[in-house]
Amino acid sequence: MKFFIVDDDPDTLALVSRLLTEAGHEVKVRASSSGAARDIPEELPDCVITDVMMPGMDGFELTRTLRARPELKSTKIVIVSAKSYDFDRRRAREMGADGYITKPINRDSFLQSLYEIVSERVSVHYWGVHGTLPTPGSAYTRYGGNTPCVSVEIGGEPLTIFDCGSGVKQLSDRIMQGSGERFSGRIFISHTHWDHINTVPFFAPLYARGNQIEIFGPYQGDLTIEGAISAQMESVYFPVTIREFGARLVFRDLREETLQFGPVRVDTMLLRHPGYCLGYKLSCRGRVLCYITDNELYLPTHPRHEARYVQRLADFVRGADLLITDTTYRDHEYPSKVDWGHSCVSQVADLAARAEVKRLHLFHHDPDQTDEQIDLKLQEMRAELARLGSPLVAEAPAEGSNLVL
Repeated sequence: MKFFIVDDDPDTLALVSRLLTEAGHEVKVRASSSGAARDIPEELPDCVITDVMMPGMDGFELTRTLRARPELKSTKIVIVSAKSYDFDRRRAREMGADGYITKPINRDSFLQSLYEIVSERVSVHYWGVHGTLPTPGSAYTRYGGNTPCVSVEIGGEPLTIFDCGSGVKQLSDRIMQGSGERFSGRIFISHTHWDHINTVPFFAPLYARGNQIEIFGPYQGDLTIEGAISAQMESVYFPVTIREFGARLVFRDLREETLQFGPVRVDTMLLRHPGYCLGYKLSCRGRVLCYITDNELYLPTHPRHEARYVQRLADFVRGADLLITDTTYRDHEYPSKVDWGHSCVSQVADLAARAEVKRLHLFHHDPDQTDEQIDLKLQEMRAELARLGSPLVAEAPAEGSNLVL
């Protein structure tokens, strides 16, 4: 890649330049931000690395100036500064920076942190794929027995997390074993049934001062998402209350709406499930991921089958690179589970084929389904898609698996 470094500190210029050059990249440097503002549009680098505190034009003003140039639209801008305040991180985002790394520079982790910011990849990781309740035991070792939790890594963006079932504990462990950098994340709760929220208290980054976490979830008429989570942590249910959280925590109630976080867009849609339940569509860097659980698609012969709702959902997920969706039951299991709020193989296949999604992931397995039964469910899904003439890829991701879109 082609990097342009702007910093009035000669030691920082030398260190960052050496690290990047030794890694095989092309590097240009400037100690003057005003000079850099003239040179960068001519050089057209892949990435600009700039300090904040510089004489004359500071790093925020430089970032804003560069972002106003159409020819630099695809250029990444990374702030590297000794200022670690949340205000400066937010300000960098507002000016158009793609990421923020704090000094002093760690020689061992700097390049990894930088690559995560400039990367265009969208990575999906599964931490729990079962529904209703955890399923320990030897019959559940391949797919895992934890309840819903999926994370999405987007270079330079806070970590996106869908639901906080028991799988979020494994994600928490990985984060806490990380580099020690402050953690930023956005948690999207589909609905407030226990298997989607009851492991929130075990998400350790919530207790660390300096972390910044936003929790989004459906508004339940007279119950906010903050109220639902804090209620399950009252002393009669749990020994630690929400007041013990040390992170900067923001709650936001959602309805059907669109949210924009820089390059990340999140759309929501109400789903057919007891209570207020939201499906999410995440769009970023030309990729689209849909997280649709819990959701009931009635059989066409059932009086509560609503063709208009199915079509609306198909339009919502249309063309998605990845559809993660409730496929709780095999078809022969569904008749005794009608009105429980979950879907079966044939109706999920019809939805995915109709919406022409590229990849389908079966999710929220019934707790009574063992690894072998999930294998059979996947076989049935692939056979049904073949019958419909759909070329999409169907998979049943295991806990711990990862997909790069």
